[in-house]
Order: sequence, then structure tokens, then C-alpha cells
Amino acid sequence: MREHYTITELTREFGISTRTIRFYEDEGLIHPIRRGRTRLFRPSDRQLLRNILRGKRLGFSISEIRDIVHMYREPPGEAGQLRAIVTKVAERRAELEQKRRDIEDMLGELEAAEEACLTRMAELGVGQKRSG
Repeated sequence: MREHYTITELTREFGISTRTIRFYEDEGLIHPIRRGRTRLFRPSDRQLLRNILRGKRLGFSISEIRDIVHMYREPPGEAGQLRAIVTKVAERRAELEQKRRDIEDMLGELEAAEEACLTRMAELGVGQKRSG
């Protein structure tokens, strides 16, 4: 296992900008070692960055990610962190399932509106203009 990673190595590995990594550092989520102007990241920083990015993909806010990260470092520790993640995942899942229901409802309403318009156009003897 490597002792350190550079910011360039991490940006390439994760497909993110140096600005993104600096933002997470400014937010207190990661704490690289400084050697002059050079930032050196430990394997634990790399893993933490991977988890931060996963949290962002799952829709967690920076504040939620910060809370989870800090739980790991202090009581209630890893067990509390895992419980919090399970709770957050369940909340996010419920939000997404509601959005899916809302989208399905909207698609149904759009389909009904389109059908009503096409029916009325047919009654009027008006052809549908092609778009594009």
C-alpha cells in the first residue's frame, strides 16, 4: 500500500477537479499533510474522498456528509455512523420513490392531455403538424 497520493493522482483517479478536493479540504472533510505548497494524501484520505463522492452521488448534502464523517471520528463511532447512514439512505430512498410516483403521475397527465388534444384535432379535421 502506498504511503501518500498527490492531488493530481486523486483527481485523475476519481475524475474530479483539484478545486473539488480543495473544497472538501476547506469544508474540513479531508486533512492532507502539507509539505510546503504540496498536499499529500494518506490512504485513509483517499478512502474518505471515495466515500464523500459516493455520498454526493447518493444525494447527501455536504452537511450530511460532514455529520457522518465526524461521527466516525468521535462517539458514537463507527456503529453510530453506520446507523446514521442506514437512516439517511432510507430517507433518500423514500424521497426518490416519491419523486418516481410524481413523475409517473405527471407522465400520465401529459399522455391524457395529448390524447385529448389529438382527439379534438381529429374532430375538427385538423392534421397534426410535425415538429422539427
